Amino acid sequence: MATRGSRSEKVKRIFQQFDVNRDGGLNREEMAALVVAVNPRVKFSDEQINAILDEVFRTYGEFIDGENGLTYEGLLRTYDDGAGDVDRDFDALGLELNLEEAKGISEASSSSIADERALGLESQKKQRIAAWAISPNHGIVFDDTWKIVEDMEILIKRLKSKQAKDGKLRGENFDAYSDAGWSRELGPSTEISDKRVFWEESGADYALFVKELGALRSRADGARSREEAFDGHMAIGRVLYEHQLFKEALVSFKRACELQPVDVRPHFRAGNCHYVLGNHKVAKEEFLLALEAAENGGNQWGYLLPQIYVNLGIALEGEGMVLSACEYYREAAILCPTHFRALKLLGSALFGVGEYRAAVKALEEAIFMKPDYADAHCDLASALHGMGEDERAIEVFQKAIDLKPGHVDALYNLGGLYMDLGRFQRASEMYTRVLAVWPNHWRAQLNKAVSLLGAGETEDAKKALKEALKMTNRVELHDAISHLKQLQKKKVKSNNGGANGEGSFIIVEPSKFKTVGEKTMSRQDLACALQIRTFQRITRLGRCDLEVLKKEMIDGDVPVSYSGSGIPEKSIRKPILEEILRRLLNFLKPETFQGAVKAINERILSVLDEQGSGRVDLGMFFAVLAPICSGPPEKRKRVAFDALLWRPVNEGISQIKRVDAVRYIKLLRAIFVPSQGVSEMMEIHGETDDSLMSYTEFLVMLDDPDWGFGIMPTLLKLETGDRNRHGQHVCSVCRYPIIGSRFKEMKSHFSLCNQCYSEGKVPSTYKLEEYRFKEYGSEAEAMKDKCMCFNVQSHNGP
Repeated sequence: MATRGSRSEKVKRIFQQFDVNRDGGLNREEMAALVVAVNPRVKFSDEQINAILDEVFRTYGEFIDGENGLTYEGLLRTYDDGAGDVDRDFDALGLELNLEEAKGISEASSSSIADERALGLESQKKQRIAAWAISPNHGIVFDDTWKIVEDMEILIKRLKSKQAKDGKLRGENFDAYSDAGWSRELGPSTEISDKRVFWEESGADYALFVKELGALRSRADGARSREEAFDGHMAIGRVLYEHQLFKEALVSFKRACELQPVDVRPHFRAGNCHYVLGNHKVAKEEFLLALEAAENGGNQWGYLLPQIYVNLGIALEGEGMVLSACEYYREAAILCPTHFRALKLLGSALFGVGEYRAAVKALEEAIFMKPDYADAHCDLASALHGMGEDERAIEVFQKAIDLKPGHVDALYNLGGLYMDLGRFQRASEMYTRVLAVWPNHWRAQLNKAVSLLGAGETEDAKKALKEALKMTNRVELHDAISHLKQLQKKKVKSNNGGANGEGSFIIVEPSKFKTVGEKTMSRQDLACALQIRTFQRITRLGRCDLEVLKKEMIDGDVPVSYSGSGIPEKSIRKPILEEILRRLLNFLKPETFQGAVKAINERILSVLDEQGSGRVDLGMFFAVLAPICSGPPEKRKRVAFDALLWRPVNEGISQIKRVDAVRYIKLLRAIFVPSQGVSEMMEIHGETDDSLMSYTEFLVMLDDPDWGFGIMPTLLKLETGDRNRHGQHVCSVCRYPIIGSRFKEMKSHFSLCNQCYSEGKVPSTYKLEEYRFKEYGSEAEAMKDKCMCFNVQSHNGP
């Protein structure tokens, strides 16, 4: 870790290089030259340079010396606030530091702050302490605090020595959590896991350390003033945090919060500790307290606001609240346009909720400012893939891997992209590289097996599957192994030379598929219902209790707003809607909830917010959700009607306007049945009828098989039976065990699974003028049917 002394000396050398007229300040021209020189790989436009300079000269106005420009202290402050990386810039300029000078830095060159605070300690002592200690933003103020810090360092060194000797200490990078202007101390989970140090807390040596630490805390509490006690506890906390003793650091920051409740710093530091310890909700609460204190404190805490916004966003992402996190990343980027990490996090979060175009824009900005940002390249490539720009995505993934050869996410996602493109050999190579870095990555192992299968390497695929099964005992792996066994038995040839393990098949036009019996689902209805069922699984809305949804309508205090047409609506912003969704899906883990929000945003909110205003009609949203939530169909329909009644335009009456019902059906079909002629429905029904409609009339419209939501009976059948297994029966096309309904062709006697039936696939060996299918929901139904046929034959026999 660079000492404060060497760091400030580097800043001074940078300052002197660009203070061409030697007037003690960097004017706009000199500052522009500095920005360009330290970013040699970036081509700035004049507008971008001016925007950066405007922000610097506005933010650091107190350090502007008239026409001379930004002073040395101002430039030092910009680096303290994280607006650049001192070491990187120093190296980019090809400068060299005189080591003898740096080692014995004079009081003047080390920092004027040391003089101002009259610490009275030798500069060599200061250099042994982390850079934050004499930083103008977080620094130590009192002499006695320095003594406590020195004693703290001795205690930690002693503990480290004992635990390293006993082999209890795990982890190597003790400088992983250095102070960071860009909130690097609260980095992504991969950074934390790479650099985390784990202390053994159960032994006698740790107990002794805690006891001695208690004595130091008592010294801080016994200080002459409340301010000095606060200074002591903050310094103890910072030293502990530096050495990744997060639980103990948290104790100190909490005590500092008690001493000065309106100070931003202890809340901010406590939030960081809680986040690293996995307490995301409490971290969020601490960051919100820090934000409130910063906003009430005027310009005093302006330098810290971007960091609070960023870390608050990260804590919200930890809870799965990605739409809310986007809001705070935006705030950080607005406050500090050069904050490349805020832009990267914003882009990643936007990608996480399916806003691909906006994600690409933010991530490209982050890379423009920091071209070697591997994580940003990885997420940009993922967003490009989401937009269908696959060739460009491959190039950007490769750039991320060039920058960081062991980048697991880039390797894994590139493997997935190659799989999507049918380049199975390349995909298996990527997954092999993931496993070299992360040997227990079961998803990579499973995908490697699938890609090998796609490449026709059945034996290697079988070995890879068995390895995946050792890592996780998931049912889909058992099914995959059964699938491979079926392939080996059948030895069928595939349309694509064995790709995906499918037998040779043809796709038949829908008119040739006939159904036998009233219970057999039509191919088109099943295809649509399968898509809705997949959406239910991703979002877990199939487990969402309608009573909870009704409670949100009864208890929710949503203010009425007016659209451009003057129609009253209970419309809310997407981040607030996300909070409501969190209550509806409170049983989900954060990462699962994040996936649910992405699917809901892509499929539902994109249609409800067609204008891109960021606001959603909440009553209409509830009405759209109701048909796919859990509960009997009658109740779902009633809640949908009640949600439409709840809207301000219908409030206080027991009927809804026909125009609202028509719009609702239009939206419902646009979201869930997009292939079945919404525009034709609107031409026939129109949207100008203001007459009222009762619940009974609403049901008739909703259940209409052609113009309503007549898909619901098929969906209900899938919900109740899509886990049914059919013994040893496998699909004659895909060769997978049949789960859900089995569709038996009555003449040729082959069977299809839900998916192949819905796609119109039949084995190429059976070419018929028409195909007649009968659906069996379970093996018991098939056996009953077989017995009945046998009885009929016996009855008609000789």
